[in-house]
Amino acid sequence: MTTFASDTDTLTRDALTVLQPGFTGTAAPDWLLRRIGEGLASVGLFGRNIASPEQLAALTAQLRAERDDVLVAVDEEGGDVTRLEVRTGSSFPGNHALGAVDDVDLTTEVAAELGRRLAACGVNFNWAPSADVNSNPGNPVIGVRSFGADPALVARHTAAYVTGLQSAGVAACTKHFPGHGDTAVDSHHALPRIDADATVLGDRELAPFRAAIAAGTKAVMSAHILVPALDPDRPATLSGTVLTDLLRRDLGYDGLIVTDGMEMRAISGTYGIERGSVLAVAAGADAICVGGGLADDETVRRLRDALVAGVRAGELPEERLADAAERVRKLARWTATSAAKADGADSEVGLRAARRALKVTGAGPFTPLTAPPYVAALTPVANIAVGDETPWGVTAELAALLPGTEAGTFAGEEAGPAALEAAGPRRIVAVVRDEHRHPWMAAALDTLLTARPDTIVVEMGVPQAAPRGALHIATHGASRASGRAAAELIAGT
Repeated sequence: MTTFASDTDTLTRDALTVLQPGFTGTAAPDWLLRRIGEGLASVGLFGRNIASPEQLAALTAQLRAERDDVLVAVDEEGGDVTRLEVRTGSSFPGNHALGAVDDVDLTTEVAAELGRRLAACGVNFNWAPSADVNSNPGNPVIGVRSFGADPALVARHTAAYVTGLQSAGVAACTKHFPGHGDTAVDSHHALPRIDADATVLGDRELAPFRAAIAAGTKAVMSAHILVPALDPDRPATLSGTVLTDLLRRDLGYDGLIVTDGMEMRAISGTYGIERGSVLAVAAGADAICVGGGLADDETVRRLRDALVAGVRAGELPEERLADAAERVRKLARWTATSAAKADGADSEVGLRAARRALKVTGAGPFTPLTAPPYVAALTPVANIAVGDETPWGVTAELAALLPGTEAGTFAGEEAGPAALEAAGPRRIVAVVRDEHRHPWMAAALDTLLTARPDTIVVEMGVPQAAPRGALHIATHGASRASGRAAAELIAGT
């Protein structure tokens, strides 16, 4: 049953309604349940909150005991970015793999199955898909989270993903508007800038968002990026020109606008989260995402009070805050009436998609391995969106198929010689992630292939570098499903 504290005034309740906070632990803390009773309408979950499907279902039931239409959001892109399977790796390939296959029906099926699993656990709002066109190969934060570099391809798969996810009763949140693909900076760390002109932006960045809107996406997430051709002064999240004029008026979008995490340095390090939240809502945002790094009652109180103070100071029109809160409630009503569809489950669709996404290059016929190899994982630092909790690679899957497989992790200038020494006489499987972005990784491969030309190379990032090795397998992502697909090929199963 939905309950509200009787002494919570409308302005304060609206300020709470537009927040999407996080928390720590695998059960809802008392402060969070109290805030839901006072009007909080959304909660964001992260890997730290999820231990198992059963535990997650119990957690969401706990939240709904306070408010039956609470929005429970999670960042579950599949592929490299997973929260449901944060400790094992995702059963689904990510966007880049789906784009490599380029079968929109398959993308719809994958998103529908992912949505079904979310809904079965009580999650009804997914901060996905990424609609970013990965036009900059050096992008440090998007990469395999994008369907690809071609705007038309990204557009059709974004629409397919939205359709599939929402068919399961889970609201899609298409991100990161107006497009984070042409950046060389991670907005978790600083404020990126895109210097493309308005024509390029319209043809490239905006095409997938038009497709998502046409497909009925229930939410759009803003990007903490500066796009001078649109607004030379403020990042998109804080720009009325971007959120209200472009997204609402020009593109005709009428759903929920959600900010990316306000604690990200692009905002917190420039405007601060309180000032940033007031500016975001005034600019046209309806929901303030916070909680990835800040996850306590004090953060909720600070942001609530900042919004209320912004209204009273005349910086944030009260009707704008009321409109934002009503848009949150409207989406909550949609999720409450869109029953999760448990029928049509397809537990193997992720693995089938991962197998189809493999691109294999070799100098000649490949004989599958019969003896356990040595897996040399050339491991870069994971970006914050992916996190370092989630395992990746092919080791576990190869060990299941070829018992006795051994492995090591290597990085830096000595990675190549160290991997050679560790491998000894075993056949080497070198696993890389975005070789083209890491000179030390390319040098390590040079060393391995010079000494051991029969080395198998598995690229689990964006396959931008030229393929090399006795066998080169591009998986287009580092999910567990992609690792298994590559391992099956190596072992010939």
